[in-house]
Amino acid sequence: MFDVPVLTGAPRLRETPAWVIRVADAADVAAYRAIRREVFVDEQGLFAGTDHDDIDDDPRTVVLVAATATGDVLGGVRLAPATSRDIGWWTGGRLVVRRGARHAGGIGSALVRAACRDALSRGVLRFDATVQERNEPLFRHLGWVRWGEAVIGDVPHVRMRWPIERIADLVDAMKLPLGDVLAGIRDDHPQGLGGDGWVGDDGALVSGTDVVVATDAILPALIDKDPEWAGWCGVLVNVNDLSAMGARAVGLMDAVSAPTPSAVRRIVSGLRSAAVAWGVPLLGGHTQVRGASSLAVTALGRTTTPIPGGGGRAGHRLGLTVDLHGRWRRGFEGRQWDSTSTRTGEELRHLAALIADHRPAAAKDVSMAGLVGTAAMLAEASGTGARIDVADVPAPDGVAFGDWLTCFPGFGMVTADAPEIASPLAESSTIGELTATPGVVLRWPDGVETRALDAGATGLGKA
Repeated sequence: MFDVPVLTGAPRLRETPAWVIRVADAADVAAYRAIRREVFVDEQGLFAGTDHDDIDDDPRTVVLVAATATGDVLGGVRLAPATSRDIGWWTGGRLVVRRGARHAGGIGSALVRAACRDALSRGVLRFDATVQERNEPLFRHLGWVRWGEAVIGDVPHVRMRWPIERIADLVDAMKLPLGDVLAGIRDDHPQGLGGDGWVGDDGALVSGTDVVVATDAILPALIDKDPEWAGWCGVLVNVNDLSAMGARAVGLMDAVSAPTPSAVRRIVSGLRSAAVAWGVPLLGGHTQVRGASSLAVTALGRTTTPIPGGGGRAGHRLGLTVDLHGRWRRGFEGRQWDSTSTRTGEELRHLAALIADHRPAAAKDVSMAGLVGTAAMLAEASGTGARIDVADVPAPDGVAFGDWLTCFPGFGMVTADAPEIASPLAESSTIGELTATPGVVLRWPDGVETRALDAGATGLGKA
């Protein structure tokens, strides 16, 4: 018989990596700081005596090191929040490689890549570094862009930023195709897509009546993972849509399908719980057993004075009213904030009435496109752009800011030119303004503006 190596070749020997990158422990940090002193103080003379600073003393600072299998630290880099309140702006720095290891297979590049990955995992939206001019080509090769200059220890440095496209990618995935897919409907009938002044709104006005209709479908993946939560969300998102238009929900219709009777029961259980909580009757619909998982809910609402999603104007204050109560929904961490399932029915109905009671010029509920994407939709429908002051955005304690700006927050309303909205259950803040330039920019505490979106979110244009 043939030996296996004859057929498959000799077994390949796996080389053990000469070094690996890891999050530093206390001993690693001490070794990393010793290398920094050797390089930045003794070798380069950038600092006198020590390069230790406040960032080293910040407990939030993360140090990554390249170390051999025996624990010998060859280099490292640190990253940390740039502000006392973590708003998703972090800086990287003190990238260093020991003199004898500078030709050991790209340690510096690997450390930079690892820092970028770590920043993303922490919900960072702006990641900056100040590097010596001679290192600029390395950072450019790794995808960083130059945006400023600085002098440290009489040595020219450049300010660089690693582009993070998290917000744009989310909006592209959730909303951007809508313009191409739906544009023709607007031409089919005077009331197509809501009619002039209402295109792109969260609900649709029924011409000649005080009725507003909203419809939402729930993703099959959510239904399969958490059927009760899917049913609850089917009601929640529709009530939010009506609330953003200043309408009161008066009835619900549903279309439910699932592979088994038990799955259907669980979806319906979530629907019933939510309908009771908001005090809205389930009027009927369609139920299918032994079909693919699907759920669509239609809500009927009433108002004689609807609030448009496109009623903003350049110069209007951009506001956010949001319920910070709750926690991440288990299984949907970083994507869905559950502020509603532990509220009483009375509390939920109070929140649902806030926009109708205060009547801003424009309003949209924060959807799966996140806060920034929703602000972009309001601005697009209003024929404006938007500037968001990141530090003014209210958020729950301990939540990664990138997650917060891109999640579904349960109850959140973006408004334009709103009066002061007072509520014991929700926090309201002016978070920026509508501008004459399309798209959305984020303004940071140092006055720097970064572009989150270049244009409108949906392609549907002005309402």
